[in-house]
Amino acid sequence: MTWPSLGRLSDLRNEIDRLFDLPLAGWTETSPWMSGWTPALDVYEDKDQFVVKAELPGMKKDEIEVTFQNGSLTISGERRSEEERKEEGVYRSERYFGRFQRTVDLPTAVAEDKVKAEYRDGILNITLPKTEQAKPKQISVSVK
Repeated sequence: MTWPSLGRLSDLRNEIDRLFDLPLAGWTETSPWMSGWTPALDVYEDKDQFVVKAELPGMKKDEIEVTFQNGSLTISGERRSEEERKEEGVYRSERYFGRFQRTVDLPTAVAEDKVKAEYRDGILNITLPKTEQAKPKQISVSVK
């Protein structure tokens, strides 16, 4: 008799073995574990649109790029340090600088020509209206 959960344990062990077999050189700054920072996102939808809010404090509008292609919204850019500092004299350094990229796949069609992005006070607001075909339709029920 075999237990179904033993197959999952075997899969887990294989995945752990695979991770430990990877050389550290394969972990680049673009990997999610080694990247400097990733902006926080909120994504929500209502019947008419998707809304994406991204925290990008300290960035300028021209440092942010927003693209929408094949149902995927991508926000990318680079946050640069204001000044060059030597390691000496730094008591604490918690802010991250460098390139970032976040991609969100949306589950329904979007009217690409009506997408709007606004940036104010460190928050990027993107509104992605759904196409008419993607919006939920109200169906009336008749009584006979």
